[in-house]
Amino acid sequence: MSTGKHALVFGASGIFGWGVVNEILKGYPSRNTFSRVSAVTNRPLSREASQWPEDPRLFIASGIDVLKGSQQDLETTLKAQIPEIETVTQFFFFSYKFCDERVEESKINTDMIDRCVRAIEKLSPVLEHVILPSGTKWYGVHMMPFPNEDNLPLRESHPRIPEPDRSDLFYYHQHDRLNTLSEGKSWSWSNVRPDVIIGFVPNNNTYCIVQSMGVYLSLYAYVEGKGAKIAFPGTGKSYRNLCNDSSQDIVARFSIHTALGGQSTNRRAFNVADNRLPTPWAYRWPVICEFFGLKGTGPEEGSPQPGPYIANHKEQWQEMVKKFGLKDGHLENNITSPVFLDFCTTIMDFDRQLDLSEQRSTGFTEETDTKEAWWTALEKFRAAKVIV
Repeated sequence: MSTGKHALVFGASGIFGWGVVNEILKGYPSRNTFSRVSAVTNRPLSREASQWPEDPRLFIASGIDVLKGSQQDLETTLKAQIPEIETVTQFFFFSYKFCDERVEESKINTDMIDRCVRAIEKLSPVLEHVILPSGTKWYGVHMMPFPNEDNLPLRESHPRIPEPDRSDLFYYHQHDRLNTLSEGKSWSWSNVRPDVIIGFVPNNNTYCIVQSMGVYLSLYAYVEGKGAKIAFPGTGKSYRNLCNDSSQDIVARFSIHTALGGQSTNRRAFNVADNRLPTPWAYRWPVICEFFGLKGTGPEEGSPQPGPYIANHKEQWQEMVKKFGLKDGHLENNITSPVFLDFCTTIMDFDRQLDLSEQRSTGFTEETDTKEAWWTALEKFRAAKVIV
């Protein structure tokens, strides 16, 4: 029987979950805090492919579909496949299922957290805290026009977005369901809200901007040569808009920090970012390009765009795969595409900086900068043989 805390991470191969598992294995907040971490994924994930540090505390359970079968079936599956599940103390729920139809997406994702929390609280009588992620969609960054454009910085106390979008956003439904589930219970819960997360994933991920950006810039440097100039692939307005980077490591460490906060963080929401000072792409872009030996400049009319550029240089990418021993399947698959990258660099052309007062109120004061955030994630993709 384990004597330390037991972290259970659902969606462990995603950008949220991978980071939490990685930080615990690296010893955050101390080597003795967690005696076990169970990483649960739907898609297959081998120990080697995970890129996590070797650690006897880690157990990976792959191929678990939390929507399959009855509630009893789920509980039976979890008990059978996750050793010592009765000792789980911190539950990080990072599972997500995309659906084009928003009403259905809300139902699916709310059902997921309902089933999972009910199962874990039944199977583990020592459950202490549940972490629910959301993001700046909570404030309507996916809406045009942006409803909080004149209400900055974005604070956790902001009202929910207006209808009809309010009813369609699954974040709200999950939040309300957790409130209901936690009534009268001994366990607490909290909600973390980063902006676009700057981080690494072992599998292809639609919302991993670093992977999309890394593939594009790695290819561009190979084709055009080191030292080549590359214009920002967005608008002049988006090049200047302010936002806060939310690096995977900071998001993960804060998620662990608040999960250990008990009642002091109960039912609280927290914006999560790297630094109090927001920055524009005008600052980030040259720093990111420097990693690849490129000279990043502002947007120019007629400059290359990631989607068309990648499509026109598929042969060169295959050359790179063979020459550098890259893992194939990161250019053409049914999950990743430059669409999210385009959304971040072009469509989100408004300020959306976050107020971090609530995050700081917990005693969490760690910060990092653009270079550390982006280069750390890019180095991980390079080590995983995804980019050069």
